Amino acid sequence: MNDNRFNPLALVLGFLRPLDPVLTLVLATLLGYAHVLMQSASPERLDSQITHIGIALAGMWVLAWLKPQRLLSMAVPLYLLGVVLLVAVELFGEVSKGAQRWLDLGVARIQPSELMKIAMPLMLAWFFQMREGHTRFIDFILAGAMLLVPVGLIVIQPDLGTSLLIAASGLYVIYFAGLSWKLLIPLVVALVIGLGSIVAFGDTLCQPEVDWQVLREYQKQRVCTLLDPTRDPLGKGFHIIQSTIAIGSGGLTGKGWMDGTQTHLAFLPERHTDFIFAVLAEEFGLVGALVLLAVYVLLLLRGFHIAANAPTHASRLLAGAITMIFFTYAFVNMGMVSGILPVVGVPLPFISYGGTALVTLCLGIGILMSIQRSRFADKT
Repeated sequence: MNDNRFNPLALVLGFLRPLDPVLTLVLATLLGYAHVLMQSASPERLDSQITHIGIALAGMWVLAWLKPQRLLSMAVPLYLLGVVLLVAVELFGEVSKGAQRWLDLGVARIQPSELMKIAMPLMLAWFFQMREGHTRFIDFILAGAMLLVPVGLIVIQPDLGTSLLIAASGLYVIYFAGLSWKLLIPLVVALVIGLGSIVAFGDTLCQPEVDWQVLREYQKQRVCTLLDPTRDPLGKGFHIIQSTIAIGSGGLTGKGWMDGTQTHLAFLPERHTDFIFAVLAEEFGLVGALVLLAVYVLLLLRGFHIAANAPTHASRLLAGAITMIFFTYAFVNMGMVSGILPVVGVPLPFISYGGTALVTLCLGIGILMSIQRSRFADKT
């Protein structure tokens, strides 16, 4: 006799089936951290952030159900759509705060550059899968060209932070695909020489009449402000000065939740988005910051474990690149908030307020879960 009674436990287990336990625990911890910090930094935005979280988790769950090969089959259409939309932004996009990044489709206002954060690593993973076993140097040149197209379109918007993240996501795939590290030495040497020159001759190079050619004026000012925030303490240097004060004043254990003076006296700008790490350091101190770092390390270790054990070449490339994207987000945000990197508008992953970045990052988690799930599905 068949038992057709409703079984809520089976329904819950079926719903949770595609979710990786470790990634789910890490994500829940990070979102819990975000909720606590948002209550202090900007409680009026909690309701909208909860909506963002719901949308992000739904997207993650859908991707976790899909097989990696199904995801890779969407790589070319997503990449082409992203490029077309970026061209449309250049031609018809809305200008806001001096940047042309948004596209009004009538029913929605979108930022196409965010699509490329997922489409770019997918595209390159698909590209190198097609050449698995017989990759030639020309293939790395073609991959670099595919990466430069969207990055170039985003740079001219201008959006330096997003362009760096997308460039990094593509370069990670290219490197993991077998690009010799020896070919990167000239780039590293050039970077070191360039940074060294800026540090050594900063006073001269940061004079108003000096044109840096490759950077816009506001980008030049960000680098110069990093070298000496006191150059304009109430203007361009204000963000870095206030965030470093907040971080330093937190000490070992912090001032206590909701008791951060830099936060609640409104000295700390953008405290709910780019500078939320300063809120954490001020209210929970070094201990709170180290706990967050430990959670990020667990996320990276799980991501690399999934990449190392992925069943296909493309899955390994994709998982490795997505894991490194999480690292890049965290490293750049903490670096700019603590004053060791220029302010480029990169959010703290899973913590900063905002829907677009949160959805993109959760989609990355969903892809990792999909790859991990496929590993066991292939054995059954």
